[in-house]
Amino acid sequence: MFFGIDKVIIASLILFFTYIFIVIDKIPKVTIVMIGASLTLVLGILPAKSAFSYVDFGVITLLISMMIIVHITGRSGVFTWCAIELLKCTKGNPLYVLISLSALTAFLSAFLDNVTTVILLIPITFVIARELKSDPIPFLITEILASNIGGAATLIGDPPNIIIGSAAGLTFNDFIMELTPIIIVIFIISTAILAFIFRKDLTPKPELADHIANLDNSKSITDKKLMIRALIVLLLVIIGFVLHGMLHLEAYTIALLGASILIAFEHPKHILLEVEWLTIFFFIGLFIIIGGLEATGGIHFLADKLLELTQGDLKLTTMVILWGSGFLSAIIDNIPYTVTMTPLIKELDTVMNIHPLWWSLSLGACLGGNATIIGAAANVIVSEASYAAGHPISFLRFMKYGVFITIISLVLSSIYIYFRFLV
Repeated sequence: MFFGIDKVIIASLILFFTYIFIVIDKIPKVTIVMIGASLTLVLGILPAKSAFSYVDFGVITLLISMMIIVHITGRSGVFTWCAIELLKCTKGNPLYVLISLSALTAFLSAFLDNVTTVILLIPITFVIARELKSDPIPFLITEILASNIGGAATLIGDPPNIIIGSAAGLTFNDFIMELTPIIIVIFIISTAILAFIFRKDLTPKPELADHIANLDNSKSITDKKLMIRALIVLLLVIIGFVLHGMLHLEAYTIALLGASILIAFEHPKHILLEVEWLTIFFFIGLFIIIGGLEATGGIHFLADKLLELTQGDLKLTTMVILWGSGFLSAIIDNIPYTVTMTPLIKELDTVMNIHPLWWSLSLGACLGGNATIIGAAANVIVSEASYAAGHPISFLRFMKYGVFITIISLVLSSIYIYFRFLV
């Protein structure tokens, strides 16, 4: 009790207002979360000595390591080179460019985090749109949707999957086997729908064919030695992720080794300055807030309510988590939502098989982020970059496409989960 108020109520209020201020988006998210974490400790919700036991440092290490690897790889110019080659291969046909950018975004998002992927592709997209004399917004919206879809395919593709994998003990191969097939189907159908929706913006301009053919890509690679070194390490890290179960190594250990090898050839201070520390501290603060709710019994209470709602029926619980996650991830960032849900699902382990619930949470949280411009971090980054470049993407314009794609994605996910896990 704190001044006569049950600690679980205080912990719930801290979490609730953290969410509210994140949705309002007037204060930096990391500031909101760090204030919430501080209150959790100051008010005695969570003892300071045990606070960091609730922080999943496996997730933190994996994120930092992958940020370092991607940053160093990007400095070589290899991603720019790939984009220009893509433009040449499509011969400047906007439809083929959109499909190719969508595929590239989804593929990169499956193996890199989708925030990093869109950061790398945004400037490239503006260059391509300028060369094509086309509106960049159809390309950018497609990239947002593809990044969240592609990110759902693997353990490392989207932060929710990293959190789920760590909490559930799921491996890189588990995600490949269970989620990649349905994600490929969702990606193909979604890209086809978007190509049809944006067809008027994708009319080829024959007069640009010669210009595209003459683009000089010889100077895109700024450091060939760095490119070779970074790509070898990145490839080995990805292979390590696939084999980490056989190697008896955690994914974050492999990523840390790869980052350490690359950073050995660099000035550590300069590289570490490029790590997205705001994101890292956002995670740490959030883990502490959720830890407070878990320590006071709040998670157990939520699990009981979920069971009460679904009467302990596995099929109903699975679908409630899928669609509930999709809805909530549309209006709040899917990262804090996933952190909240993982201990809740663990609580259900005593009364049902929770294996299907992890996949429902993953698909719902990752795909639900496509519904609105604030549904995922990648969405916000692209939106802000587009606004700064003079091509604002309004909330309603994005929602018009995002909600439709999200509903299609969740319907397909429901069918897949039902026949894959529940029959």
